[in-house]
Order: sequence, then C-alpha cells, then structure tokens
Amino acid sequence: MISIEVKPYVLLKKHVFRIAGGARTSTPLVLVRLKYNDFEGYGEASMPPLYGETIASAQAFIKTLDFSTISYPFNLESISEYLDCRAKGNTAAKAAIDMALHDLIGKIENVPLYQYFDLPKAELKTSKTIGIDSAKIIEQRVAEADAFQFLKIKLGGDNDEEIIKAVRHVTDKPVFVDANQGWTNKEEALDKIEWLEDENIVFIEQPMPKTAYSDMEWLVSRSPLPLIGDEGIQRLEEVKTASRFYHGINIKLMKSTGLHEAFKMAKMAKSLNLKIMLGCMSETSCAIGAAAHLGAMADWIDLDGNLGVANDPYQGHDVKNGIIHLNDTSGIGLINPNWDNI
Repeated sequence: MISIEVKPYVLLKKHVFRIAGGARTSTPLVLVRLKYNDFEGYGEASMPPLYGETIASAQAFIKTLDFSTISYPFNLESISEYLDCRAKGNTAAKAAIDMALHDLIGKIENVPLYQYFDLPKAELKTSKTIGIDSAKIIEQRVAEADAFQFLKIKLGGDNDEEIIKAVRHVTDKPVFVDANQGWTNKEEALDKIEWLEDENIVFIEQPMPKTAYSDMEWLVSRSPLPLIGDEGIQRLEEVKTASRFYHGINIKLMKSTGLHEAFKMAKMAKSLNLKIMLGCMSETSCAIGAAAHLGAMADWIDLDGNLGVANDPYQGHDVKNGIIHLNDTSGIGLINPNWDNI
C-alpha cells in the first residue's frame, strides 16, 4: 500500500523574472513523497500564478486521493484516468503524483527512467532563459550564461528590439525567442518574426494569445521561423490539432499532468511531424530531472528551471557547459534526497 507525504515549499529565484504577463521573484511548490514497501518516490507541483494553481489548491486536491487500492505493478493509465476524474485542472498536482510514481517504478525495477521509457541516454544541450529587462541587465545575464550553447530570450513587452540588440551586443549564439502571448496583432507579429529571422533565432514560442486561433492559422502559414505552442498546447488532446496553429509543441510536465502523458504527447507529435521542445517552469532538480529522461525525444531542450533558483532542496543530474548529463541512479536520478530536512 502506498502512503503519501506533502510539503509546501516556496522556490526563490536568483533574479526578478519578467515575462510579457508580469514579474515574480518566487514560485509556490508542493513537494510529494510516496512510500511503497521500502521504496520512496519523489515528485513536485510547480505552480506559477499564470496557470491558476496554488499550494492550497494542490494540497486540497491531493487530500481527495485514495491510494489504498494501488499496488505494484502500477497501472499508470488507470491511475492517470483516476486523477483526471477526481477534478478538472490541477495539472501540476497530478504531475507531482505521476512523477513520484515513476520514481518508485524506476527504483523498484532498478533502472533510470530513460531506460524505463526505452529511450537512449542523451547529453542534453539546454538553453538558459533570460527574462525581460533593461539592456544593461540583459547584457549581464547573457554574459553570465556564457557556458550555454543556446539562450532563451523573453520578448513580448515594449522593448523587444532593445533586448535583441543587447543580446547581440554580447553574443551571436543561437537564440530561442518566447513572446509568452505578448504579440496581439498578427501583422505586427509577422513583421517581428521577419526581423528576427536575420538575428540567428531558432524559433518563436507562443507569439500570440493561446485563443487567437484564426490569427495563429494565418501566422503559421506565413512565418519564416518555426512557431512553437506553449500556453496554447497543454494536454494530449490539443496535440491532435496543433499543426493548424504551430510547427511544434512545448511539452512541460506541469501542463501535461506528468511523465505518462508527456511521453504520449511526444509520440503523437512525432507521428504528426511536429517539432518537440521539452520545457519547464521554475522547478527543483526533482521535476527537471524527471523531464530530462524524455530528452532524447526532443528537438530542443529548455530544462534550466532549477538553475535560476537560490534554494533547490535536491541534487540531481549534473549540468556542465550547458549540457545536462543524465546519471544512472534509479528512478528520477535524485542524489540522497534529504526529505526530513527540507
């Protein structure tokens, strides 16, 4: 029989993080530990305000769950259906449970999760995310990220050109651009994309509001750069029609309810010839480590959510020169998680 422990936690960012939708210095989390016989599995719910979940809502949802009937081998399909039937939304809270169950499976079977998913072990070149800021601060952040081979730059405010000029004043390395729904006029969005095409930009993530369906259909047929859906593509069902609006999708565990559905999303995206980006929120090494096991399926990796925080309670996979090196610890890959001292 499975038992569960839950801890609220506030993850503090090293710098103020600004996107088109606002700014913050912290992220509320709920940390989860599942126990099954002599095994422990870890998970987390990361809940930026944009997605509507809170520590209180996550704890309340988790309290409604009955683990008494779950035994090994875990039927993840039926468990996922059960979680979805308990309440709508709550995707981060569901991801925390899913993640901890996968961690348990890996430990019981004594395999790292990439092996459980029958994927190769990959060295993952993650981007380093830099939020909206003044030109001076942008240049500092870019310089600090010199070890990374890719940058992810937030646009969508009123100083897009200033930001890109500041980046290019420091480096010519390839850049992922994330507008976070900040461009609201399709013609202006296309003008910006055509301008960015000459700035060594790899793709544009979520250029327009997620419900601007007709505008995105218009834009995706004209954009000279790939368009990637983030806020606009959250669950498996939305992948089926994603190619109407995007060239690729950003899969995040906190949106997809965890690894089980994220894996299915990636397989479906590949079958539809959609590009795959593997992304994150501000997270600890637990959630980042879990997502990294799917890295071999992705065209682009943006798993730096644990690198910009000041109080990560866990240690996971090493990151050197912007490359995530998967370890072979069973399950997620956490190194001696010290739950009792968190």
